[in-house]
Amino acid sequence: MAVEIEKKYRLTDEQVGYLEDELARSAADFVGEEFEENTIFGGGVLDNVGAILRIRKVGAKGILTFKKRIDNDSAIKHQIEHESEFSNVTELREIVLNLGFAPRVVYEKIRKTWLFRNVEVVLDELPFGKFMEIEGAVTDIKEAEMVLGIEGFAAENETYPRLASSTGTRVGEVIEARFPPK
Repeated sequence: MAVEIEKKYRLTDEQVGYLEDELARSAADFVGEEFEENTIFGGGVLDNVGAILRIRKVGAKGILTFKKRIDNDSAIKHQIEHESEFSNVTELREIVLNLGFAPRVVYEKIRKTWLFRNVEVVLDELPFGKFMEIEGAVTDIKEAEMVLGIEGFAAENETYPRLASSTGTRVGEVIEARFPPK
């Protein structure tokens, strides 16, 4: 069973600047920046077991992810996560639709990724705010917080799909949180 372990933080612009400076100072390896479109699907067995399917579109590729939260009282969340990359996002979407799952939420994101010590650190900008996620073992997440000097940063316990649902715009049966057109 693949388990994702991560902690999410809501950030101010000042905190984003601080983190980018600290990651550079700490010689973290910058992996890159990507624009994503994320579509969350539900229905059927997914709703029955409290899980979701997500199609993440990054450029021409698609990543299908199954996620199911593991209940705990910590700000560090644990989720069962399985994902695989696909080259044809249109066909992938058709497969998911033909299995009876329906799109519920769409949200866009700009993600910057660093590898830092034993964790992955991402800075995310979404239409509804700026966030950081640190993914790795619990002890490694706590060590990264200490080294980066962010122990006092407030954790964000809501998922991006829930935040998008509460701030997005209904378009038919789907709630969308998108950046304004350029």
